[in-house]
Amino acid sequence: MDLTVVGLNHRTAPVSLRERIAFDSNQLAEVLPAIKETGCCDEVAILSTCNRTEILIYTDHRDSNVLVEWLSDYHSIPIGELKKSIYSFVGREAILHIMRLACGLDSMVLGEPQIFGQLKDCFNQAKIYNTIGSNLHNLSQTANRIAKLVRTETGIGENTVSVASTSVALAKQLFTDISDCNALLIGAGETIELVVQHLRDAGVKKLMISNRTFANAQLLARKHKAQALNLSAIPHALENSDILISSTGSMLPVLGKGTVERALKQRRHKPIFMVDLAVPRDIEPEVSHLQDVYLYSIDDLQDIVTGNIKLREEAADQAEKLINDLVKEYIDNDPSVEALDTLLRFRKHHENLKQIELEKALTSLAKGADPKAVIKKLANQLTNKIIHNPSLKIKEAGTIHGEELLKVIDSIFLLEDEK
Repeated sequence: MDLTVVGLNHRTAPVSLRERIAFDSNQLAEVLPAIKETGCCDEVAILSTCNRTEILIYTDHRDSNVLVEWLSDYHSIPIGELKKSIYSFVGREAILHIMRLACGLDSMVLGEPQIFGQLKDCFNQAKIYNTIGSNLHNLSQTANRIAKLVRTETGIGENTVSVASTSVALAKQLFTDISDCNALLIGAGETIELVVQHLRDAGVKKLMISNRTFANAQLLARKHKAQALNLSAIPHALENSDILISSTGSMLPVLGKGTVERALKQRRHKPIFMVDLAVPRDIEPEVSHLQDVYLYSIDDLQDIVTGNIKLREEAADQAEKLINDLVKEYIDNDPSVEALDTLLRFRKHHENLKQIELEKALTSLAKGADPKAVIKKLANQLTNKIIHNPSLKIKEAGTIHGEELLKVIDSIFLLEDEK
């Protein structure tokens, strides 16, 4: 029985098609059992987000056309139109696809963590409606473990890659404790809403939202438990704001140097972190000349984002190799979830040993130690740490009639070849 994945995503289909083929959580109660009842599969789960809809099934049949036809009928979409955007994976390729998905390698924003949670929800929904069996359960557990390992070993999700998240990341670097900070946001569009979400996640103390159209500020403020302000209230609000982030569509600056100077005086020159995400700019450039103001423009942030994207791409290369290795081991050996868990912990344990000794070696090199001596010491230390626990077990096996254990150790380390 093989895993088959059929679906479409932001790369293969426009939003006009993605929204027609999407499933909401209420539909799954009907849809999941309905797919299973067609007889095309033994187990089924559905992943449906704004960027993708995918059906995951375990089946003895390798013909994915049955699912495509079912999707066409259910959503009343001509099958010819659907087939232009549909992709399918079977067997190893399907497993590899799900693992890449769980690690954020197939996301619109490389390495983003949201898809990991969405995939867990997908399997949980299948469990609720009794369309998941041992195969999908094991796949879920495997994806969970591999995703955690990949994020730990490669750091693929560590560097922010949007101007909204980068703005908040910079603020967290400036202030020791962002939970003591008040934030003033100017604008009420999509970018500001993303900033609001990141600030809320960071635990900011107070949020104020100001916009030319006060009703829009109120709408966003109610949604995120913030305070809505008229533009005329900005000068006074600035006196109590540690963070200011602006993104409006105004053709003229909404915040001038004089207003900021007066606010700083009232604040007794307590610093203000400012980000101007607007084009044309919302904040007069001269504000950057003021002491106690840390002003970043959209270009400043874009440089940081570009650098972070490069770091994520490098991490993604490492992640791809690691995922391929783990999926190969998973398929070739067909281990249980418990065995794979041991495999992942085994790799992580030795990765930690390597990292500890590598850091010691790099520190010695930085202090001017002889490179040959450092490399020799690194090799000796690493070898000793790797063989320490197996050596203890070999000694134990020799004293407690552990012939079978000795045979296993011979097999694992290919010691028969050394005789």
